[in-house]
Amino acid sequence: MRKNVFRSQGITALSLALILGLSSCSPKQKYQISNIEGNAITIDSIWDKQPNQEAVDILAPYKAGVDSVMNQVVGYSKETLNKYRPESPLSNLIADVLREAATDVIGHPADLALMNIGGIRNILPAGNITTGTVFEILPFENSLCVLQIKGKFVKELMKNIATVQGEGVSNIELVITKEGDVISAKVGDKEIDDEKIYSLATIDYLADGNDGMTALMQQESRECPAGATLRGLFMEYVKKQTAQGKEVYAKIEGRIQVK
Repeated sequence: MRKNVFRSQGITALSLALILGLSSCSPKQKYQISNIEGNAITIDSIWDKQPNQEAVDILAPYKAGVDSVMNQVVGYSKETLNKYRPESPLSNLIADVLREAATDVIGHPADLALMNIGGIRNILPAGNITTGTVFEILPFENSLCVLQIKGKFVKELMKNIATVQGEGVSNIELVITKEGDVISAKVGDKEIDDEKIYSLATIDYLADGNDGMTALMQQESRECPAGATLRGLFMEYVKKQTAQGKEVYAKIEGRIQVK
């Protein structure tokens, strides 16, 4: 048997096996993997010190076009808005944007809104907000979904949120323990009614019960309007604030408290 040595960088063992198995070869030739070696390549600023000039020249016109869009200033942030659990200014703001966006779907803001902290990938720095800033905060193609869900499952959702020690929420007052238990939970300053149907604005990823939000799988119905990406909705909010001469601002309000 002919022995070939493959050293992979950034190729998984499974990928390499597929390459070997699917590569064109004579029907009489048979390959067997005897050893796989690999190492991780750290992608950091060191690669910017000695760029491949030919590649830089090819990409230059495309980079200029992208930069002209991403560097466009769309608003201004009064101060740096961070994201963290159990409650943060940025997660509050994004959840509020989702709740208000439900108006275009059901004619009024949703009873409550939910955004996962993990879906917020960067902070909002103080100062100018560019298109690129919004893309860095919300890089995924998550879309608005407005759910109809019974109160008893809203209570289960509060338990889901308590288990992970907080998420981005709107119009909710939740008190939890460090152990992940719910002490009290309200929607709109009122106790949750088990049989009432609540409207809940979130993203499609969470509407499917991901990130531990399994209670949302018990929804009565959902409506996810085409083209209503969370990033687009947030961008519209920032531009609207700018048009009204307002800065983007959010704060901690005690929506989720740990005791």
